Amino acid sequence: MEMGCKKMEFNTHLSIKKEQKMAFDINIWMKEYLNELKSLFGSRLMFVGLQGSYGRSEATDSSDIDVVVILNHATPEDLKAYSAMLDTLPNREKACGFISGQQELMNWERSDLFQFYHDTTPVFGSIDFLLQIIGKEDIYRAIRIGACNIYHMCGHNMVHEKDAEILEVLYKSAAFIIQAVYYDQTGTYIKQKVELIPMLQPQEREILQVGITFKKQPNTAQTEFGRLSELLFNWAAGLIIKYKTEMFGAIPHQQLNTECKQHNQQVCSQELRP
Repeated sequence: MEMGCKKMEFNTHLSIKKEQKMAFDINIWMKEYLNELKSLFGSRLMFVGLQGSYGRSEATDSSDIDVVVILNHATPEDLKAYSAMLDTLPNREKACGFISGQQELMNWERSDLFQFYHDTTPVFGSIDFLLQIIGKEDIYRAIRIGACNIYHMCGHNMVHEKDAEILEVLYKSAAFIIQAVYYDQTGTYIKQKVELIPMLQPQEREILQVGITFKKQPNTAQTEFGRLSELLFNWAAGLIIKYKTEMFGAIPHQQLNTECKQHNQQVCSQELRP
């Protein structure tokens, strides 16, 4: 009887935990999070936004909450206070993201700002001021550097690592480049992959579909490693040639190659996220 009671208590506990997990509501969490942020930083809080799968309305149970916080200026003490505030919130383990001062953001590498602006869903405030400093050349730069990263790392992975997880990361990065290419061609940025797929050419459509397949069929990257690596490698090579250096005007070829190499480590070590 005692063992039965313990088993029943254990099953009840599991049931409650399961219900709590299923009951997670990003809107409720963000409301509490935003209230705490305002209490912590007051008028210094300039902007709050959501990135990642929650920002694109593509989140799953395992998705991180990728939050952007922009202050009038950010200090190490602010980061400590922010971290301590997050520790008081439920689902702390899901929280991640980016915090910055406004001036630092405005002077950020502009090719990064292009993706940052378009992939961030505003929750509080606005970052429309970034539109004034992002130009056509920054979009080209984002595409070319991204293609360089993928070409280099995909080739390296095919020859040396032969790692399916690295391939998955590269396909995730490719999705952002495809969004930038489509924006360059049409002037429209489409966040959700399922909406973007029908608008694409066959090769880019397949690359985006493969990235979605990885989530539903995790072994695909391993079982089709060779074919999918070739697909990505050839696509990146084509982009590098299409968005050739001359399109960047005064940007030296050597400078671009150096920046591509500097970004490669970031791509290689990027954490897989839903």
